[in-house]
Amino acid sequence: MSSVSVQQVRRHPWRHRFAVAGAGALVAAGLAPLGWAVLAFPALIALFALAGGERAPCRAAVLGWWAGTGYFAAGLHWIVEPFLIEPEIYGWMAPFGLIGLAGGLALFWGLGFWAAARLGGGPLRLALALSIVELARGHVLTGFPWALPGYIWTETTLAQLAAFIGPYGLTALTVSMAALPVWLWQRRPSRRGAAQALGLTTGLGALLWLCALAQGNRPVPAPADDAPVLRLVQPNAPQHQKWDPEMIPVFFNRMVSFSAEAPRPDLILWPESAVPVLLEDADPTLEYISEAAGGVPLLLGIQRSDDEAFYNSAVLTDDTGRAVQTADKFHLVPFGEYMPFPELWRRLGISGLAARVDTGYGAGPGPSLLDLGFAQALPLICYEAVFPQYPRHTPRADVLIQLTNDAWFGAYTGPYQHLAQARMRAIETGIPLVRAANTGVSAVIDARGNMLHSLPLNTAGFLDAPLPPALPPTLYARTGEVPLVVLLIALAGFAIVRRRCIGD
Repeated sequence: MSSVSVQQVRRHPWRHRFAVAGAGALVAAGLAPLGWAVLAFPALIALFALAGGERAPCRAAVLGWWAGTGYFAAGLHWIVEPFLIEPEIYGWMAPFGLIGLAGGLALFWGLGFWAAARLGGGPLRLALALSIVELARGHVLTGFPWALPGYIWTETTLAQLAAFIGPYGLTALTVSMAALPVWLWQRRPSRRGAAQALGLTTGLGALLWLCALAQGNRPVPAPADDAPVLRLVQPNAPQHQKWDPEMIPVFFNRMVSFSAEAPRPDLILWPESAVPVLLEDADPTLEYISEAAGGVPLLLGIQRSDDEAFYNSAVLTDDTGRAVQTADKFHLVPFGEYMPFPELWRRLGISGLAARVDTGYGAGPGPSLLDLGFAQALPLICYEAVFPQYPRHTPRADVLIQLTNDAWFGAYTGPYQHLAQARMRAIETGIPLVRAANTGVSAVIDARGNMLHSLPLNTAGFLDAPLPPALPPTLYARTGEVPLVVLLIALAGFAIVRRRCIGD
């Protein structure tokens, strides 16, 4: 995009805002299921060209909000799906859900654009500010790190860099690489300057690609001949039918039938909330399942309650069907499994979409390992796998197991984005990940993020697969976000000092 055309757009405020919103929407094309990084990265460069030069903080904040709204509305449009499960009750909330989520998350981008302008503007300062606010987005108000810009590389070799720098580092690297050619062009707006910007950016990109290729091509040991075999059961229960009294036996018997198939595996996995009774009433049901499975231990998604709350849980059974270990979901979905400020919403007659009672679910104590006998497993229920900090649990797990019900996310964008983020957790830690999903995609993912076996979306069935081995801890697994945070603080401090000393 030439400097002349950029200036023409900037002279018309609304045209400028729509342009940055459109660029933001195109960046989202890099997310799953499209994975069009070849479109998303140039769009990100265009975004920096359109907005990176704004030096008025308030105008910059407005542009940032428009850019973020375009990006999050395009990337997270699946958020309307949960409201359409019971449209007669929640359907009216769907547009407000999309607008509220996209506009709310865009506030982080607005803050980043504002901060960059306060520091003097320019694409490099904007890249720094976006790196900081995207890191904050993953932690503030319980965090929602879905659709990080770094995820545009999930289907490419560059995703392997997450083993060194994690998803937030990959995001910082992505926005910095997009800002670099714009900064170079602004310093020398000529054909020669454009050629230099293109050459330098291409060279750095090639170097990063070679580093990622070297990481991705390092050998991953194949499962041993005596590796434990896991069976993933996928009943394909659409959310609007999942708790229908007439359909509950259909889905339950389907899972029991899949579990009874020969040959016997070493462990059977059922997805999130698959067992249609509460744990405290489930002894006969668990015994029945275990008998059908020939005494094979099972890890089952189930709900339970005590005197204080209901819990979304995973339970491990022994060869008699007795529940021997339980893990409660500890990171709950706001407005889904619990309602912030519950008294306010109770007065309005609004409860969480997935909550059993108006107060929502209770949260478990935090991540903990399950002893499977043959491995130490870290269970992650549903969107707990979106958070990169949990798989870095100490002591280290041998396998990450995600039990999820992606029927809430619709039949296209949401489930594939959820799967892509699960793959990133394996890359970041060097630990294989196994996911049993109600409607799919159920998959066995090796320690490099490669899908070895999978069941397609919206398909009932099961698969048996040996457990892939874990690799030694990655750099990111050992250090987490500490190096990135130190770097961002140092760069922000330098930018502040430079601004105050020389006004640049």
